[in-house]
Amino acid sequence: MRFSQLAGILGCTTAAFISIAPIQVEAATFKVISGVTSIDRDHQDILKNIGLTLTGTNQTVAPIPSNYLVGFSIDSATNFTFSDEGGFTPLSGTIEHTGTVTFNDQITVGEFSIGFAPGRTLPDASGFVLRDTFSLNTILFDLSLPQPVAFDGQTLTIPDVRLLISPEFANILGDPDLTGLFAGTARVDAQVAAVPEPDSVLAVLAVGAALLATRFYKIKCT
Repeated sequence: MRFSQLAGILGCTTAAFISIAPIQVEAATFKVISGVTSIDRDHQDILKNIGLTLTGTNQTVAPIPSNYLVGFSIDSATNFTFSDEGGFTPLSGTIEHTGTVTFNDQITVGEFSIGFAPGRTLPDASGFVLRDTFSLNTILFDLSLPQPVAFDGQTLTIPDVRLLISPEFANILGDPDLTGLFAGTARVDAQVAAVPEPDSVLAVLAVGAALLATRFYKIKCT
C-alpha cells in the first residue's frame, strides 16, 4: 500500500472517530515541580513558649512573603500530584524540601516531607502531615489546609496552613498534652506542570493523522 493511500485511510478513520466521539471536558492532573514552603514568624514565637528557641538554619531560602520567618525550597524529588477538579483535589505523592533548622543549639530537623498519612485522627486536621526526614524521622505537625487554595494552571498557592503539634512530636517533647496545639502558620507557593493523560495522547495522534491525510492525499469520505 502506497503512503498516500495509507494517509487517506487514516484521514477517513479519524474523521469517523471525531464524528461519533463525544467531546468531554475532564479534570486535568498536575505535578508540583518547584517552589517554596514558608513558615510564618508566629511559629517561632509559639515554639519559644514551649521551650524551643530557633538558633540556626542551613540551606534555607527567602520566604514568601518576605515578612515570613524562613523558606524551604521544594526539592526535585517531589512527586505530588493533584487534580483541578473542584479547584484543588490532592491525588498522590509528597512535597519534598531541602534545608534544616536548629533549636536550642541541640535539635536539628528538616529536609521536610509533606504528604497524606491515612488514619490521622487529630481534630481539625486534614490528614496531611509535615514529617522531619533529617534526624527524628517522624511526623512533627498535622496540617489543617484552608479552602479555597489559589491555582491558575501554572502556580499553586496554599496559604494559611495551620501547623498542629502531632502526637509523635508531643511525646518527643515529653508532654502529650501538647498534641493538637496550634504551632504556627505555613504557606506553599509552588510551580506546577500538567501531567499528560492517555486520552490526550490519543487525541494528539488522531489530529496528527488527520493533518497528514489532508496534506498528502485529498480524498472524499462518504
